[in-house]
Amino acid sequence: MAQVLAGCGRMQRIVGESCRKVASEFHRTTKLAFLLPLFAPVVYAQPAPPVQQLVFRPYHASGLYDVGDTVGWIVSPGPPVPTYAYKWTVRRNNKDVLKEGKLDLSSGKDRIEIVGDQPEMVYVAIEPYASLSADNAVKGGGASATTNAGAAATPAFVGGNTGRNNGLYAVGAAVAPGRLGLSTARPPDFDAFWDAKLAAQAQVPMNPNVTPIQSDIPGIEESVFTLDALRSKVHGYVAKPARQGRFPAIIQLQYAGVYALDPHWAAQHASDAWLVVNVDAHDKLPSDPSGDVPKSYVTVGNTDREKSYFLGMYLRDSRALDYLLTRPDWDGTTIVLIGGSQGGQQSFALAGLRPERITAVLVCVPAGADTNGDLHGRKSGFPNWPSDNPEAMETALYFDPVNFASHIKAPVMAGMGFIDTVSPPAGIWTALNQIPGGTEPLPLIESEHDNFTPDKGRACPARTQQILDSLRTGAKYNPTVLK
Repeated sequence: MAQVLAGCGRMQRIVGESCRKVASEFHRTTKLAFLLPLFAPVVYAQPAPPVQQLVFRPYHASGLYDVGDTVGWIVSPGPPVPTYAYKWTVRRNNKDVLKEGKLDLSSGKDRIEIVGDQPEMVYVAIEPYASLSADNAVKGGGASATTNAGAAATPAFVGGNTGRNNGLYAVGAAVAPGRLGLSTARPPDFDAFWDAKLAAQAQVPMNPNVTPIQSDIPGIEESVFTLDALRSKVHGYVAKPARQGRFPAIIQLQYAGVYALDPHWAAQHASDAWLVVNVDAHDKLPSDPSGDVPKSYVTVGNTDREKSYFLGMYLRDSRALDYLLTRPDWDGTTIVLIGGSQGGQQSFALAGLRPERITAVLVCVPAGADTNGDLHGRKSGFPNWPSDNPEAMETALYFDPVNFASHIKAPVMAGMGFIDTVSPPAGIWTALNQIPGGTEPLPLIESEHDNFTPDKGRACPARTQQILDSLRTGAKYNPTVLK
């Protein structure tokens, strides 16, 4: 589980209270509230990025190719002279090995290329396997950088572009990604299962308990709320401008891990004239850093759809929407879902469960998509359902964003890192391809998951803020068509 959380938001475990205070200040200055929890640990807790020994120039600057195109990169040394020898591996959807080789930079550059022969995400791992210094040679070539997040062993190399400082580089490309289809069929009783759960929850009175708190932003009213849901309670913060009026609404859903929510996150958006409901992913007070939630919560009930931890999580999200709909200060029209990583996963689920109520879905590196991908030539990511367990694979399909996507009516913007190993881009693109309405894929071609390489993913929160600013004025969101 430590490896899982390493890839999906680690604020509580890494930096504690002091970093949360710094993160709050960063939040104030950027107004990119919903992704800050992913960025803050890296921005403030890690040293400057290591100097890069390799530079990659893609054949297509967009990272996008058609079937039949040659997908490739020109590799050159720089800025410093390389001190390692490198090998490379090309994988389809970061799963099946297509081609391997070693870099030869003796002429000043080399190429890595392959013909894209089907809709796919191409992932290339470039790993050091030996030192070029005789004094520091790696005996037997057995030590290499790992391509998996959170490796326990101390890496033998430093540098790289994947945010791990273990020498590993990666590049990625998309081949006809708009044609990526489902790897596994949707369960035939998927809708019946969820309709029954929503109907059962509808019989449970919400019993809202709303307690005002002092916001750290002048002119903002903020409260802690608790609601009754089906077999659990919903907790979070609600914030709005401290004046009469009806406001467009944001539901903010949370990244992975167990941590206290910062009330500033909701207040920041409220200062832009939004009514904000920030929902804790767990049945605990939002100010509680742990509650009774196990760190390995993603594994709870993973072989039984009736016991899966994600069943309660998704139902709590739906109940938070129920509460928002009752508030007289909502404008009655606009509801935007935002979230990163696991928050994006929840956003897809809620938009599919309650499609008639959602105006827009704006997510960055949404997790959880294509849960059965490992069985079909696609590397899956968080929450890492065990592919060697048939019951877990069957259960996962009821919580997979790709199976909610076909019901989504709202336009969706989704950022995806082309070298993301936590929220693999093939799954995100597959989910977008199931949505019947408008979508805006936002390629982040050099980005791993945004807590690993935050600087490479900033286009996504920036685009999100741009769309929010437009929606707040009453404008309609028309997704930008990817060319």
